[in-house]
Amino acid sequence: MKFETMKFKSLHKGMLISAIVLIVASGCKKDPSDPGKEYAPNMYLPVGYEPYKQEKANPINPMGLTMRLPVAGTVARRNYQTSFGEADSAKVDLMVYNIPADSIAIAEKVLKNPIPLNEVSLAEGKILYERYCQHCHGATGAGDGKVGTMYKGIPNYASDAYKNLNEGHIFHVITYGKARMWPHGSQIDPAERWKIVHYVQKLQKGA
Repeated sequence: MKFETMKFKSLHKGMLISAIVLIVASGCKKDPSDPGKEYAPNMYLPVGYEPYKQEKANPINPMGLTMRLPVAGTVARRNYQTSFGEADSAKVDLMVYNIPADSIAIAEKVLKNPIPLNEVSLAEGKILYERYCQHCHGATGAGDGKVGTMYKGIPNYASDAYKNLNEGHIFHVITYGKARMWPHGSQIDPAERWKIVHYVQKLQKGA
């Protein structure tokens, strides 16, 4: 009788454990609409507002959206047209530049400076050169700028190896960089790059 009582208690205990396990298992079923918990979200969620990432409603913008419409009158990048000189042949799209970074030989063959060489464009090129290039390349393009003396390996534009590099080559290098020179395409717009090209070609001649 005592053995049967112990057997019943053991069976009852097993059934109770099984019931608890079933309840816990059914209670842990994931709700598809519940995103769950995040560990330290401030480590990977941006504090600032990013246009292509909407984590929560933006309290500043209309409808709580982070992405905003462009300012009225904004010109799309692919439609940006700049005209130099006269006649239709002078119309050039300076914003489109699809030659790959590793195709400098193509740039040398197909790129031509669309900005006329004159006193104004050369003077503007000089200002831009002094702003973006002189600290490495030096005032005369000899590679003796203050940064260049420490950085080493800065070319002399008037040397035999560089004095004959054409406009397409120079523009491509300003855009994508080469060797120890880093790309400047994000800092200098295409029109400004072409003006710098004019001034660099003047330095190539030792002027």
